[in-house]
Formats: sequence, structure tokens, C-alpha cells
Amino acid sequence: MDIATVIGLVSGFGLVITAVLIGGSPQIFVNVPSFLIVIGGTVAATLINYPLKDVLGVMATVKNAFVQTQPSPIDIISKLVKFATVARREGILALEGEASEAGDEFLQKSVQLAVDGTAPELIKDILTTEIAFMEDRHTKGQGILLNMGAMAPAFGMIGTLVGLVNMLATLSDPSKIGGAMAVALLTTLYGAIVANIVCIPSAGKLKVYTAAELLTKEIVIEGILSIQSGDNPRIVEQKLKAFISPSMREEITDEAA
Repeated sequence: MDIATVIGLVSGFGLVITAVLIGGSPQIFVNVPSFLIVIGGTVAATLINYPLKDVLGVMATVKNAFVQTQPSPIDIISKLVKFATVARREGILALEGEASEAGDEFLQKSVQLAVDGTAPELIKDILTTEIAFMEDRHTKGQGILLNMGAMAPAFGMIGTLVGLVNMLATLSDPSKIGGAMAVALLTTLYGAIVANIVCIPSAGKLKVYTAAELLTKEIVIEGILSIQSGDNPRIVEQKLKAFISPSMREEITDEAA
């Protein structure tokens, strides 16, 4: 669970709700027509832009903003150094048993390719291709969220225009002006909230996670190729530490010792 995402959402909505409660009655900020215009319009525009399966799949993408299951670079480096030690002592075929316990599908696949005697160039080509398509899938999910973040305020403005038209059409009846004005103002508010608290920040968090996952997979590729070439575990460790920050390097246990 990414606690930062949860704190951000709770804080964002909490501050808005607190401001509403301090300023007056919360009931006046609830308007069903405004909600339908913003949410319904945003979803409709997204369905026009993207295939249905991609729109439905974005829910799984949003989940990644709350739950990050990708292993940390520190864990991956420690495992690779351990694999290098085993391969150095017992031969690379000894890693076949380790592959099933790798705890990460990409790492497991990489180890298995090395154990099977696949040429280093082919290993790099296979794994790099997988990374490229993974990045493409993630980018598509981020694009959908960014598209929704752009559409929500636009439909907020559409709702504002609808409310203003209704208001001008009912100027002769003062009792109807309030409802029309509520639609005009609240749709803009709803659109801004949906875009700036939910959609755009979620896309940003997913972009950060994608970059972290790409880094982890690059570490795996470099580590497996280094192990396959027979490098000393200490050399493997030093190669992989170059991918991460100095503060993270200090956390890595010296597996080669």
C-alpha cells in the first residue's frame, strides 16, 4: 500500500470538505446535474478516445497507484549478487533451482534464459523487448488518466454554460435562478476536483512507478549478463550499485563477502 497516495487523497478531499463546512452548509455543494455532466461527460469522451477494453483496464492501472508490488532495487541487487555467488561456486546450471524462488517474474525469466544457455545478445534482445512493451502499456494507462484530467475541467465549463443558459432563460422567475446558478458554478468545481485531486496526480504517480520498474528491470538485465559472463560477485555488485543512489548503496548487504 502506497501510504503517500492515500494521504494525498484524504488530505485533498479533506481540505476541500473542511473549507465547505467552514464556509456554510454542505448541502448547497451537492448538485446531481453538475455531477452527471462532469463524470458522465468525462467517461463518454474517454470512451470515444480509447477502446472499451483499454478504458476498463485503466481501473487496474489506477490500483497500481495505491498498491506497488514491484521489488525494490536493493532486493533485486542482493538476489543477483547471491545468484552470482552460487554460479561462481557451483556453475550457472545451479541457478535453475534458484529461478523458481526468485520472487519476481522478470527475474525468474532472466535467470531461466541464462541457465538454458541462451546467447547474451538474444537474452538482452528478449528482455529489452519485454521492457519496451511493458512501458507502452503503462504509458497508455497514464494517457487515459491524463485525458480524463483534461476532459473533466472542460465538461465543468460545459456545465457552467448550461447553467448560465438556464439562468438567463429564467430571469423572469427569480425562484429558478438559484438552481441554474448552482449548476453553473458547481460543475466547474467538480471538474477541477476530479482533474487535480484524482486523475492528473494518479497519472503522475504511475509515471514514477513506471520509471522505478524500468530501473529494476535494467538492473536485472545487467546482472544476468554479468553472471552469465562469469564475473566475480563483487564485480557484479559494483556494476549494479552504479544504477542506484549512494544512500541506497549503503543498504545493500555485501552478499559476496
